[in-house]
Amino acid sequence: MKYIFFILLVFSINLFAQFDLDIKKKIEKKVNKELNEATEDAIDETTETIKKGGESENENSPTPETNTTPDKTVSNETTNPETSEENLEELKMWSKYDFVPGEKVIFEDELSSEESGEFPSRWDLLSGSAEVASLGGENVIHLTHNNSIVIPLMDKKDFLPEVFTIEFDIFFEEEGATRSDIYKVRFFEGTSNYKKIDGKSISTLDITWNSIKMGQFGGKTASFVEEKKNWRPKWKHVAIAFNKRSLKVYLDQERLLNIPNLGFQPKTFSIGGHFDNRHIQMSSIKNIRVNEGGKKLYDRIMEEGKFVTRGILFDVNKSTIRGESMGTINEIVELMNENYSLKFRIEGHTDSDGDESYNQQLSDERAAAVKSMLVQLGIEASRLESQGWGESKPVSENSTPEGKANNRRVEFIKI
Repeated sequence: MKYIFFILLVFSINLFAQFDLDIKKKIEKKVNKELNEATEDAIDETTETIKKGGESENENSPTPETNTTPDKTVSNETTNPETSEENLEELKMWSKYDFVPGEKVIFEDELSSEESGEFPSRWDLLSGSAEVASLGGENVIHLTHNNSIVIPLMDKKDFLPEVFTIEFDIFFEEEGATRSDIYKVRFFEGTSNYKKIDGKSISTLDITWNSIKMGQFGGKTASFVEEKKNWRPKWKHVAIAFNKRSLKVYLDQERLLNIPNLGFQPKTFSIGGHFDNRHIQMSSIKNIRVNEGGKKLYDRIMEEGKFVTRGILFDVNKSTIRGESMGTINEIVELMNENYSLKFRIEGHTDSDGDESYNQQLSDERAAAVKSMLVQLGIEASRLESQGWGESKPVSENSTPEGKANNRRVEFIKI
């Protein structure tokens, strides 16, 4: 009798255990679904991580702010709660961003080594006038006259590949007058005709503080009414993606233009503008970067066992993730949700500017910050590791802006 009772007891325990396992799986499935559908809520939960700039796996290691040697040729900054809260709000705003930059930088101009008042050395002038100026403590390209147009100065004139991305920031002084302030990006089929400003060989993007247009295509930002009420001088981020024939253009976190067939292959581009005479002194461009596109993430992982991204960006000298990074981060989350067997070691890398030991520490903390963000967006921590390599594994020479930009990267190694 005792033997029979023992068998029934074991059977009951196993039954309840299986029942509990089924419930657990259902709960986990529901939670994962809700996490995937609520990225903004997940970012809310990262407040403490963002305030710390990403948790380092070595709790005893000093933070970047205690070291006086910068990662790049810029001044050191300190983290404070107010800045971190602003960053949190920024990440929430960019949570649905889907722009992903190309995998290789082919042109970058941070203007950090330029002299104020001089013409920017890595550009040519098509019309008007331009010079390097300081705005908010940063070097910028100032378009000093209406209809000023500059074009990248490259060894290879027709340098845009069939898949590319372009990113840059533009400044608007105030809403009341920016209705007549328009930045213009012109695409050219080739250098033989790039001075035909009104010719058929070009297409022009018109960018205002709240809209993007190309001919009959384009639209306004969804948030422009609220933004108008709370207007202040600000930088706007422009991102352009071209893939063989299709063109997508983003203003900050919103995609405003999606043309399935542009009709020609751009070979180069220029940036210029038309501005109200009262605001021409503020017409400025900075952080210009052109990337060559590549294969999809999954294909690169299967072929190379890893993928390299330069689309995860951080505040200068910090491990605080910038809003523009959310396009790449969202793509990685989607990839890992669709391929549950994938596990990655996240590796951070820097260029060689600054102290070697500081760069090592910063890369550790940046890799840990990316891991923390992915975990908060629903990826299990057991599927991720993080490690920094500092400046020890360059993929390009550190003697050019493009080389340094390619060395500043995050790699996802399949494990």
